[in-house]
Amino acid sequence: MTHRSRTRRLALLCASTALVTAGLLPSAGASAAPAPACAAARHGLALAPPPPTEPAGNWVKTTDPPSGITTNLPGTARVHRSSVPVGDETVDFRAYGVEVPQDGAAGFTVHDMPGDRFALEDNLKGFLIAYNQPEDDDGTLTSSQVRRTTADGRPALDARLSSSGGAAPEAGFIRIVSDDDHLVMAITIGPAENRKTVEEMHERLVSSLHVP
Repeated sequence: MTHRSRTRRLALLCASTALVTAGLLPSAGASAAPAPACAAARHGLALAPPPPTEPAGNWVKTTDPPSGITTNLPGTARVHRSSVPVGDETVDFRAYGVEVPQDGAAGFTVHDMPGDRFALEDNLKGFLIAYNQPEDDDGTLTSSQVRRTTADGRPALDARLSSSGGAAPEAGFIRIVSDDDHLVMAITIGPAENRKTVEEMHERLVSSLHVP
C-alpha cells in the first residue's frame, strides 16, 4: 500500500477527527491546541478496512442505514464505524470510501450529532488541520473557492482542495452538510493531474447525495 493511497483513505477518515479539531478552534469557543486530532486520525486509519478498488464507472448506491442518508459511490464501499470525543460527549460516526485506480478516492461520513454544533467553516478548518498532520513530505492541503450552498434544503459548504509542496500533488473537493440530527461530509480527492476526473466523480457523488 503506497503512502498516496493511505493519504486518500486518511482524507475520508479525517472528516471524523475534524469534529475534534473544530471544537478546539478559537472561533468555536475554545483555545486548546488541536493535537488530539492527529492521534485520532492515525488511530482511525490503522483500524480502517481498506476500501475495495474497482474500475471507475461501476457506481453503486450506498446507504447509511442508521440515518437513511444515501449517495452513489464509484464502487462497493466498506463501512468504518467508530466514535470521536466531542466536548463532553462521544459522537458515533460511519465512514464509507472507495478507491478508484488512477483517479483517487471518494466517500462520505455521517456523524450522529446536530450539524450546526460548529460552524461549517470551522468543520472545514478542522478537516484541513487533521489532514495536514505531518507523516512525511506529502505536501500541505488547502481549500479555495469556499462557498455556502444548500443540499436537500439543508445548509452546506463547498470547497476545492489542493496540495502543494509534496512529491505528488493532490486535488479534491469537499461538501459539508448540516442536518438537524447529523453532520455529513462528502469528499473526493486524487492526483492533481487528474483534477477533471476527480471533479466529475465529486459532482456525481454530491448530485446523488440525499439527506432524508
